[in-house]
Amino acid sequence: MDQTLYFTLLLIDKLILIKKNLMWSEALRYCRQNRMDLVSVHSEKIQRRVMNVVKGASTAAVWLGLRHSCTVGIWFWVSGETVCYHNWAPGNGTSEEDCEPIVRSGAVQSGGDQRWISLPETDKLDFICSRY
Repeated sequence: MDQTLYFTLLLIDKLILIKKNLMWSEALRYCRQNRMDLVSVHSEKIQRRVMNVVKGASTAAVWLGLRHSCTVGIWFWVSGETVCYHNWAPGNGTSEEDCEPIVRSGAVQSGGDQRWISLPETDKLDFICSRY
C-alpha cells in the first residue's frame, strides 16, 4: 500500500476525545473550527470505537453529533442524516421527553454500558470530534 494513502486513511478515520466541558453548540463549533465534526454513530462498528474513546472522559457522558427536532419529531446527526442505527439507554430517545422547552441533544454514557442518552444542550460535557 502507498505510504501517503495509508497515512491519509488514518487521519480521515480518527475520533478525538476533547476534555473541555462545553455545551453542545459550543462543542459543535469547536469541532468545526478545527476542520472536524461531532461524531456521528452510523453503525455498531463506530459505536464500539466510541466506547473505547469515552473511557478516558472526565464527565459522566460525552456529546455526540446527535440532535433532536421537535418540529418533525426525529433525531438526526449533524451530518444531516436521520438515525438508523441506535443505542439508546432505556427511557431515552422518546419524543415526550425530547420536546421540552430546552433543546435536547444526544450523548453517550462514559461508564456502564455506554448507551446514548438525551440531555439538555446546555449541559457541559466532554465531546468527540471526528475527522472523516
